[in-house]
Amino acid sequence: MPQFDETIFALASASGRAGVAVLRISGPKASYVLKQMIGGLIEPRKATLRLLRDPVNLDPIDRALLLWFPAPSSFTGEDIVEIHCHGSKAVVAKLLSVLAGFADVRLADPGEFARRAFEHGKMDLTAIEGLADLINAETEGQRRQALRQSEGALGKLYESWREQILTASALVEAMIDFSDEEDVTQGVGAKVHLMVGALQVSITDHLESSGRRGEQMRDGFRIVIAGAPNVGKSSLLNSLANRDAAIVTSEPGTTRDVIEVHMTIGGFLVLVMDTAGIRETTGIVEQEGIKRTIDRLSDADLVLWLTDCPEMLEDTCLQNLSHCEPGPENVWRILSKADLREQSAEKRPNGIDLAISSKTNVGISTVITKIEDLLETQQDRQSSPLITRARHRT
Repeated sequence: MPQFDETIFALASASGRAGVAVLRISGPKASYVLKQMIGGLIEPRKATLRLLRDPVNLDPIDRALLLWFPAPSSFTGEDIVEIHCHGSKAVVAKLLSVLAGFADVRLADPGEFARRAFEHGKMDLTAIEGLADLINAETEGQRRQALRQSEGALGKLYESWREQILTASALVEAMIDFSDEEDVTQGVGAKVHLMVGALQVSITDHLESSGRRGEQMRDGFRIVIAGAPNVGKSSLLNSLANRDAAIVTSEPGTTRDVIEVHMTIGGFLVLVMDTAGIRETTGIVEQEGIKRTIDRLSDADLVLWLTDCPEMLEDTCLQNLSHCEPGPENVWRILSKADLREQSAEKRPNGIDLAISSKTNVGISTVITKIEDLLETQQDRQSSPLITRARHRT
């Protein structure tokens, strides 16, 4: 195990005024710092109320709850002291100043506590990535996924593959080293073949079943609203976001660039994109907007293709979705401005999946419900650990 000469400290809670602030100290001098500030040690892993003093002049700083975790049974594998003090800026600033005054004790670099946990074998890299995702989780789906990964589910899966590879390798080496001893090598080749074949199936299934689901959960499910100009794309975005995120006018070509809005639907992070209307045009700015629309379509997880003229839907839709990432089931053909047609939103023309009216809000809740159902289907809560980064896939 690596040895670190310096002891590090940092504010473990958010900065600013709060009822309670948490400071963490880790390293070989953590227990020494604690003794200097309270006059002795406390019982390990038991919250203890003590008066903290400045060791230079013995001035009281604050009365705080203290926790001491002796090495190696701690988050970093080193001695750790946690100080749970009152969260005023003055108290925190004074404690940080006092801690910085000890020799060989310094402010931690970003992520250094997790780095030491990794170096001491307390967590593997996938678990640390999961911990970072858990800290940054904004939705219920992100929390569930990050918690599973931070507890080592992904690392355990990959470690099991590593152990199988090492076993197969050892058997092959035994075949080579003891090739003249039939009783040792008999049947080993077939056993290795079966073992490696099963491992290949497991890895392939993991890659195929994960798809982009883990990354979708972490970074956001990408929904692109597309169609011809002036069919109600920006109005739909505003209805989904429940605010005026995009400018809406009766003039075709109002949206020239991609407008992105992050929102939560059914506990999942969703990135909804309003795009420039697709049409033949000579305008340079509008041409660039249409190019960006096509680029977004190629990376979309779901396309909401809007039209107010269902009779011309197939030609325009199929022509512009030829490079679209999602399959046919993830391209929804939506009739907009249903309030202007004779039939109700429920009576849809052939080829139309949904009918909506952003003006009267008809059909909007149905769109949201269908998106929720799609996300729930793709993000199986009971599934095996998912790939959450391109590094895992590689």
